[in-house]
Amino acid sequence: MATKVVMPQLGESVIEGTIATWLKQEGDKVAKYEPILEIETDKVTTEATAEVAGTLLKILVPAGQTVSVGTVLAYIGEPGEAVGDGAPVTTPAEPAAASPATAPARKTPSTNGPSTAPPAARQYTGRISPVVGRIAEEHNVNLDLVPGTGRDGRITKKDILAYLEQRPQEPTIAEPTPTPLPVPPSPLPPRPPAPSAAPAELLPLTNIRRAIAEHMVRSKHTSPHVTTVFDVDFSAVAAHREAHKAAFTRDGANLTFTAYLVAATIQALKAHPLVNSTWTDEGILLRKEVNVGVAVAIPDGLIVPVIKNADSLNLLGLARMVNDLAERARNKQLKPDEVQGGTFSITNHGVSGSLFATPIINQPQCGILGVGKIEKRVKVINDAIAIRPMAYLSLTFDHRILDGASADGFMSTLKELLEEWH
Repeated sequence: MATKVVMPQLGESVIEGTIATWLKQEGDKVAKYEPILEIETDKVTTEATAEVAGTLLKILVPAGQTVSVGTVLAYIGEPGEAVGDGAPVTTPAEPAAASPATAPARKTPSTNGPSTAPPAARQYTGRISPVVGRIAEEHNVNLDLVPGTGRDGRITKKDILAYLEQRPQEPTIAEPTPTPLPVPPSPLPPRPPAPSAAPAELLPLTNIRRAIAEHMVRSKHTSPHVTTVFDVDFSAVAAHREAHKAAFTRDGANLTFTAYLVAATIQALKAHPLVNSTWTDEGILLRKEVNVGVAVAIPDGLIVPVIKNADSLNLLGLARMVNDLAERARNKQLKPDEVQGGTFSITNHGVSGSLFATPIINQPQCGILGVGKIEKRVKVINDAIAIRPMAYLSLTFDHRILDGASADGFMSTLKELLEEWH
């Protein structure tokens, strides 16, 4: 019997995913654990692998479709083998040619105003993904009115977007138009030719790009952003790295400046716990765990995998985690849980040559550290001119939680830790 390929559970809070692309096509041979498709959620793009070796017999869900966890996506087996076991297969397609008694009612706009008829009765489970919840909140959608096509009547992102497209607009009352007086016809001036549109290409939004856009706009609307910038001498860190990177390589870790930045940030967060906090209407929530997110550039944009309980790791452990998370982020092997739960974030924009920046806070965190390019610059030390590896470090912080003095206190501690590394 052919083996089912199902939408995997990619995280505790993930209940649906979008087929980004099929890496194999029907009739292709696949090896066990070989990647066969890419799946997008509102957090990450990850690869799904084959659990058995064989031939990809049938693809049930095409690229671009969003389906619930557990949905059968395809079958793998031997050539000529029968597909399916008689059980119904969940697909993202609309119900085909349903009878009037069983077809779900769809609201259609009326020229006389919105219909007051109640929606068709259905079993709504109340379980929705975070992206569906955000869309519903932003557009003031009553989810009881949205027909769900997911498993057990669950509302998917596709369902709520379809509902928004067909939701009737509030009617407007037209002002009475006075009857025009007859006037003799006059020749109309020739209409100027419409300017030709410049050639352009529309790039469709991926789930990750759309999620980044929503998250950044919401962050700017949520927190009053303020940024403070410090100039840091990396001479001590550079000397320590040069002396120890060969030993770290033998232990299976590439010792980068990022590992030092994470280690120093952890100590600074411990010394200034207010920076490791979240704003709530009831008060400021001080986080006991230190979970540091490190931004990684990927072709689709930027993703922030999180080092959980980072304060329990030494420099070698942090270097290994930074290497592992960055590599798996670029290879689309992260799980959604690995980009959640951060309490503070670091973005090293200097790798692209940027000197300093004002990053946007990764909500609901209090702040984000921006790291500029480390380069040799002239510096005055004890009234003497010296050349040192320098970098601008910026802290963008939530002004509801931190003031200038407390933010600068954190940065002063971070600067001291890096400049006196031993």
